[in-house]
Amino acid sequence: MRSDANIAGPMTDPVPGPRTESSFGEDVSRETPPPMDDTPIGRAAQLAVEALGRAGEGLPRPERTRVIVVANQKGGVGKTTTTVNLAASLALHGGRVLVVDLDPQGNASTALGIDHHAEVPSIYDVLVDSRPLAEVVQPVPDVEGLFCAPATIDLAGAEIELVSLVARESRLQRAIQAYEQPLDYILIDCPPSLGLLTVNALVAGAEVLIPIQCEYYALEGLGQLLRNVDLVRGHLNPDLHVSTILLTMYDGRTRLASQVAEEVRTHFGEEVLRTSIPRSVRISEAPSYGQTVLTYDPGSSGALSYLEAARELALKGVGVSYDATHAHIGAQNNPNMVEGIQ
Repeated sequence: MRSDANIAGPMTDPVPGPRTESSFGEDVSRETPPPMDDTPIGRAAQLAVEALGRAGEGLPRPERTRVIVVANQKGGVGKTTTTVNLAASLALHGGRVLVVDLDPQGNASTALGIDHHAEVPSIYDVLVDSRPLAEVVQPVPDVEGLFCAPATIDLAGAEIELVSLVARESRLQRAIQAYEQPLDYILIDCPPSLGLLTVNALVAGAEVLIPIQCEYYALEGLGQLLRNVDLVRGHLNPDLHVSTILLTMYDGRTRLASQVAEEVRTHFGEEVLRTSIPRSVRISEAPSYGQTVLTYDPGSSGALSYLEAARELALKGVGVSYDATHAHIGAQNNPNMVEGIQ
């Protein structure tokens, strides 16, 4: 997987590796948070219980399936990381979520613990051979309500093979329309390009979510993506629009991150989520264990941020204003308040 956060910083939690509820002790439950222990491990356990408890509260479900395309042709901005962690967060909030992995590298499939070697039925078969989507979708281990249509290396040749096919731009759209299982969200992870795979995603979706990293040249290349969105809206999908901008790799200790965040908010306005995703060692470690950060380290700053971003995304989709005063998880992870990079 492309590393979205591999710049090490002071780690407030000295215990590496994936953790589960059992690692916090038998007396710890989601319903009864333990007393706050004045140690890094104790604080992590407290945050994890609060995070999982908050996720279990549930969110209003959309009236119909929201198909969200996660796109940015600039590499290394957190597309795959954002896709899988938002999907896991929405599922933990009670939604039924499908991740469609359209990147030939298959990083989203890896992060979700889904087998995607060459012989596995994949999204390639759906696009090129018109295989029903239901035949390739797999449930994600450890996250109830989360599913994945994996990508295999075969997808690398799909761009060329699609050129000669009938209705090449709308093959994914037709597959999704024919999928009969009830879903609240479909998140499509696009490759870092603007070829036919990304066009298929833009035709299939109604919303575009653009992750933007809080680094130099953050807005570079976005103009072409926005022009493509306009072209697809004008000719193939009149419902398509950029609904969400998510700031990633935010490091509140640097002036550059604040400047980039201000520039993005000025440029895109209300589309920018209030929640931003901090630089996080935990987020970049999780895929090597075949997990999202939500199950790998639910008490980390990255997990808490994605839970809150998902909450904001869900409320925004049903027309409910996001009340930051009640975002206690996000408040604990305000980028300006982060003492270390977890």
